[in-house]
Amino acid sequence: MKKKTLLLTGASGFVGRNALPELRANYEVLTLGRRPENDVCADLAADVPVLPHRFDIVFHAAGRAHSVPRSEAEAQAFFDVNLTGTRRLCAALEAAGTPSSFVFVSTVAVYGRECGEEISEEHALVGTSPYARSKIEAENFLREWCSAHGVVLTVLRPSLIAGADAPGNLGAMVRGLRGGRYLRIGAGTAKKSIVMAVDLARVVPLAETRGGTFNLCATRAPSFAELEKTICVQLGRAEPRAIPFWVAKCLALVGDCCFGRAPIDSARLRKITETLTFSNRRAREELGWIPLEILENYKMEDTPPLPSR
Repeated sequence: MKKKTLLLTGASGFVGRNALPELRANYEVLTLGRRPENDVCADLAADVPVLPHRFDIVFHAAGRAHSVPRSEAEAQAFFDVNLTGTRRLCAALEAAGTPSSFVFVSTVAVYGRECGEEISEEHALVGTSPYARSKIEAENFLREWCSAHGVVLTVLRPSLIAGADAPGNLGAMVRGLRGGRYLRIGAGTAKKSIVMAVDLARVVPLAETRGGTFNLCATRAPSFAELEKTICVQLGRAEPRAIPFWVAKCLALVGDCCFGRAPIDSARLRKITETLTFSNRRAREELGWIPLEILENYKMEDTPPLPSR
């Protein structure tokens, strides 16, 4: 049977790179991104791309994340990419023919929570960072656009995403442990919800015809100490030394005066010492999605893709 066609945006990014092999196992995939190796080379923040034909499914993973804006221009860049880029993509889809299904990669940052446990999709969207607000507005735009054009919309809200060459906080942890510059704070008992990047692609066949909004994370949230141990085993290094919380707090207060240029400040300290977990029950019960567990599957470097279910 002929495979359905799928347009993957952000194919050169972290999520796109990790999702592409799994998507290609199930769909006829064309990629869209800023690099010339993509099938459609375009910058959604600047242009409306010209698509070669209509697609059955769109997997929209292009977006801006993993940075703290230091100026109004940097803050605006989140909206240029995450919101305006989504609008331009939809304009291109209208010209080529609207898809049957649209899968949007959003984020749990929309909830605006720094701590808490088992936060569900029912939580209010009160995120205030440019990243969170741009994703909230993009979600709202897509709900209206998909409703107007008869497109099934699936909104994925992944937690911290793990995979080969992960950016963001996970990438910073790997670099710190590799360079011997990482210190465990206290016992490292705080837990964080994490999802394997490939699991975002594995949701698509389950959700493409029904749609909905889903948190994506592994069922078991690892502690910082467990994650550090997993990384250190792969690096062949001893586990990091620990410092008392009060020492880290003093360093963070100093870092607050450095305007984002210090290795740690109070905001970063909260992220690594307070538990923040999300519920994946809706995705498991409504879609039958079975996420990979993190400690057994996370690898820092590229590995052969796991087989499809």
